[in-house]
Amino acid sequence: MMAALTTRFLALVLVVLAVVSRVYAQEVADGQGHTVSLTIERLRQTHVLRVGYGTAAPFSFTNANGDISGYSIDLCREMAEEMRQILQLPEIRTEYVFRTPANRLQLLNEGGMDIECNASTNLPERRKAANFAPAHFFMRTRLVSLKRNNIHKLEDLRGKSVSVVLGTVNISQILQLSRERRLGLVTVPVDEVERAFELVNNGSVSAFAMDDILLHEMIARSGHPQDFSVSEEGLGEPAAYGFMTRINDPEFADLVAKALWRVYRSDRMQKIYDRWFMQPFGEPPHSLNLPMSAELRAMMESVE
Repeated sequence: MMAALTTRFLALVLVVLAVVSRVYAQEVADGQGHTVSLTIERLRQTHVLRVGYGTAAPFSFTNANGDISGYSIDLCREMAEEMRQILQLPEIRTEYVFRTPANRLQLLNEGGMDIECNASTNLPERRKAANFAPAHFFMRTRLVSLKRNNIHKLEDLRGKSVSVVLGTVNISQILQLSRERRLGLVTVPVDEVERAFELVNNGSVSAFAMDDILLHEMIARSGHPQDFSVSEEGLGEPAAYGFMTRINDPEFADLVAKALWRVYRSDRMQKIYDRWFMQPFGEPPHSLNLPMSAELRAMMESVE
């Protein structure tokens, strides 16, 4: 009796594992020795691309009209049209999925979204959990603080508090630098970029460590940009932003890269960039006046 129950239990376990592996596997054999991307096959059937977005203007955010907007969103729309042409589909509709820095990898690899079109940094440790598309921006981590606090570099924060966003590389950067330099920093983790910036604005923390482009954008629309200062010192080397796709679906990642290269080569690319970095946008209208970096221009000119 016990042997029979054990056999049935093991059989049930094997069935469960088979179902779970099918859920997480995004490439399967087609019966002819070829692999088939489940993401692409679902796209062929539904004509719906599930796009992850966040609250990181000017990359992806909800505008005053309630629409999902931003530089990354515009690029993903153009990318989707190129994908439609490559796959020869009658249409591709975009379904937006809200994600946070803390849950983005889980949503991506469990199938909640097909691609994250926001501002995720392409790092070696992240490449173990996601595929990255060709870069669409380059940034560096810096500190934002109120000018009256006279914080120009990391050393000026000795023994003070720093807000960080969960799921970002900034946490590990701050903790590592605090240990190496024996700064005794107190980190205050929060879920959202806007919340971390507000902690600086209301004096709850001394500084906020985040990607410099996001800091400049939040300062520009704060209503009192003259009150803030961005550190002269960068924390770490410049890094690339890239759209993330599932780690176990390289065929879909290749399709995304091919479609993006077409956008990067077109005259649409400069127009999209200028709309978000050289012209006023948002509420209240504000401009970042940030020309395309040499790193980004070189990367786009080198795509094949």
